[in-house]
Amino acid sequence: MIHSERLGLCNDELERGFERGGKLLLVKTKLAPSKIDGIGLFAAERIEAGTVVWRGNDSIDIRLSAEQLEELSPASREQISKYTYREQNTGMYVLCGDDARFFNHSTEPNCMDVCDCENGVTIAAREILEGEELTCDYSLFDQDLIEGKYQI
Repeated sequence: MIHSERLGLCNDELERGFERGGKLLLVKTKLAPSKIDGIGLFAAERIEAGTVVWRGNDSIDIRLSAEQLEELSPASREQISKYTYREQNTGMYVLCGDDARFFNHSTEPNCMDVCDCENGVTIAAREILEGEELTCDYSLFDQDLIEGKYQI
């Protein structure tokens, strides 16, 4: 996760997004084939810059330690690993319980991940048009990518 001052968004844009509150995906989305990779998450409505798109939720998102992941069968571990990321602050593997697991990576993402001292949030870094794929930069929050355990 990164801190909000690196987003290039002004505080009132961040506050407007946080006022929407709630948990999980907070905007209308749909799944569709992605030009980036496999299935992608697409905006089903126009999303203003600064809108909170997703917020982590311990009630639905699953956190696994490396030991718990290793205890799974190889097939289960492979399936779950495809959709998890490892948090920088806890080292836990997170499996989003909603469609946020279909955010694809981009080095020029339209969404940014921000640490809010709870479960983190994803904010629209710019206006996102209906039908546009939602993307984020995995290198800003996935410790395994940061450590070079995989490449994109």
